[in-house]
Amino acid sequence: MSLEDRINQEIKTAMLAKDKVRLEALRAVKSAILLAKTEKGASATLAPETELKLLQKQVKQRKDSAEIYQQQNRPELAASELAEASVIEVFLPKMLNDDELTAEVNRIIELVGAKEPSDMGKVMGVASKTLAGKADGKAIADKVKTILAGL
Repeated sequence: MSLEDRINQEIKTAMLAKDKVRLEALRAVKSAILLAKTEKGASATLAPETELKLLQKQVKQRKDSAEIYQQQNRPELAASELAEASVIEVFLPKMLNDDELTAEVNRIIELVGAKEPSDMGKVMGVASKTLAGKADGKAIADKVKTILAGL
């Protein structure tokens, strides 16, 4: 079952349950899918990598918005954004925890043969591709920087 089919099914379920937060988040994802499918040069179906990036982007947008709302002392709006992000995260693969991320980054550093902080670009190129969908890009970069600084 494609992501679009799963989202459509979940929208129906949310409508029946009268779950406004879930329904709003799912409709936003459906809208993003439709926009991606109608872009110039896009095909009728989205590749799994494209779907994954699309979902990650939706979650990131909501978390960024929540952070801004927190800074502006609007906790009710931040809570709404975080609730929507958690709904969308259900469709993403399980993210790596800190220990797993450290182990993966160490393995990649060994594989690439990085020895100093100036090798960060080489490590990030491999790490970004290898850990796509499993960890946030900023978390990967922070972890690589920390580990390389300790070498």
